[in-house]
Amino acid sequence: MVSDIDPECPPTHEPGNGQPGNPEEAYRHRLRAVRAELGHLEALLCGGHQPVTHAAQSAQQALGGVVGRANEAARRVHLPAWLRVTQGESRWPAAAAMVVAIALQTMLPDRLTLSSRWLLPGLELALLVALIVANPHRLTRESPPLRAASLGLTGVLSVANAWSAAQLAAELITGRAGEDPVALLSTGAAIWLTNIIAFALWYWQFDRGGPAARAHARRVVPDFQFPQMQDPARHLDWEPEFVDYLYLSFTNATAFSPTDVMPLSRWAKLTMLCQSLISLIIVVLVIARAVNILK
Repeated sequence: MVSDIDPECPPTHEPGNGQPGNPEEAYRHRLRAVRAELGHLEALLCGGHQPVTHAAQSAQQALGGVVGRANEAARRVHLPAWLRVTQGESRWPAAAAMVVAIALQTMLPDRLTLSSRWLLPGLELALLVALIVANPHRLTRESPPLRAASLGLTGVLSVANAWSAAQLAAELITGRAGEDPVALLSTGAAIWLTNIIAFALWYWQFDRGGPAARAHARRVVPDFQFPQMQDPARHLDWEPEFVDYLYLSFTNATAFSPTDVMPLSRWAKLTMLCQSLISLIIVVLVIARAVNILK
């Protein structure tokens, strides 16, 4: 009686034979009839009880509760901002830091500059203005020319500052840095601060592909692990911005090692190593010379 029912092929019924005319409804009707007959047979065999049916119903209810709790937990789970697509960060903090670096370069004496005091700062300012005009607000536009210009701007700043640092170190070693401790300390501070801004820009532009790539969540694995990433439940709306990379650069330049932000990729470790080395050389030579002059 039951063996002629094929679950894969619902039977069809003609209207007027006492069963539903819709083939799907007719199939469900026959399945309900089979279930009722199986339940009746179970009751006959078990003395009026239906242990199998009751167990199946209990399992279905328990499974439904588990599924409901799982769905509720899934709805409550939210990705932190640094792992999802966001509106992107503002350009202005990085632009302001770049303006400060350009101003610091103009304060250096001509003997420590790569060319004239105004040539490279003028070129950097022109590149910065072009970048602001091309993308003035949120950094979400992924453009190879814009990225190349941004990296070029940071490269020009870094090369100019590295030249000034090398010239100052050579003068300090050979005793040609002069006898004015105030001028020496101000020059060393300008180079040291510019170095912090330059490395902050490098960290900011290469971590997970740069600000635009981070806004589109192109990469999941970060190059720097910030403290907020270790507790995403409490920092759902946090994502790294330029100020965070500036803090990273400052602490690395003062402590000569990572503090609370850990480098994860090799390029990040090597870049932080270079920054610590440059900062150590500048600080040790400038302070040693200034103390010697004051004595």
